[in-house]
Amino acid sequence: MCAIEAGKRGRRVLIIDHAKFAGEKIRISGGGRCNFTNVNAASIHHFLSNNPRFAISALQRYKPKDFIALVERYGIAYHEKTLGQLFCDVSSRDIVDMLRKECELAGVEMRMQTSIIQLEKDGDKFIFETSDGKVLNSASFVVATGGPSIPKMGASRWGYEIADYFGLKLVPIRAALVPFTLDEATLARFAPLSGIATDSIVKTGKKDFREGMLFTHRGLSGPAVLQISSYCQEG
Repeated sequence: MCAIEAGKRGRRVLIIDHAKFAGEKIRISGGGRCNFTNVNAASIHHFLSNNPRFAISALQRYKPKDFIALVERYGIAYHEKTLGQLFCDVSSRDIVDMLRKECELAGVEMRMQTSIIQLEKDGDKFIFETSDGKVLNSASFVVATGGPSIPKMGASRWGYEIADYFGLKLVPIRAALVPFTLDEATLARFAPLSGIATDSIVKTGKKDFREGMLFTHRGLSGPAVLQISSYCQEG
């Protein structure tokens, strides 16, 4: 999204991605159907942050309806599930293909299976060397790596390392929007229920969510569990 917008504004844009394919996290999201937005996403009441107003200016300038309009322009069929969640009817690949096409239209170049092995700032320019031996420079450098979850898909702490290198302040990170794993004894008791989903109220402290809960071969998952995990402290 950042590259598309920069390209539309006449910037020369290069995306460097160490993954084999673009948008792998998008591809697996929503069980392969991509929960691409939520109609209530512009409300600060739906954000966990020490400063929930931090994102409000961006959310007011680019609202869910703006992204929905883009999805509709590409003829991607979608449906609304519980609590305003919007999912593709067919496949999350539709969203990935849409974004790749938008990059192409904006003149954005993409280099996959390429890593940055060295990065320095010299005056007003960033100078970086890539794994294919090229040394490049740019006036702007955007780190959009996401969090370190799902390392099997290539996620890493590289974004945090870059922030630390340039002296940017970091807040402690912890798991959020994740399933729960259970100890062996408890897991054995629930094993016969693996694959079964049920409407549930899941609570910690004063916070609770009523949505689906899914028993898995490792523990508990489903929307209610993923939501409450953001409020649970490890242990």
